[in-house]
Amino acid sequence: MATGKEILPQLLKLPVSERAELATELIRSLDEMEDSDAEEAWVREINKRVDDVMSGRVKTVPWAKARKRIEAKLRARRR
Repeated sequence: MATGKEILPQLLKLPVSERAELATELIRSLDEMEDSDAEEAWVREINKRVDDVMSGRVKTVPWAKARKRIEAKLRARRR
């Protein structure tokens, strides 16, 4: 059986729609390994973050600005 590293170059040559379908199926297969504790923790975290934004305790930033910050941090780590 071929490894993921061996078949990845071939998969990347597929049309975008087929790659998206494969990605969806792979993610779905991971979701089947449900962890109820993790699910509950994520629900709590999401609710906390929504509350923080709605109350004004935290401010949102446009995606373009957030992306620049993330890219800058990644570049700094590579050095």
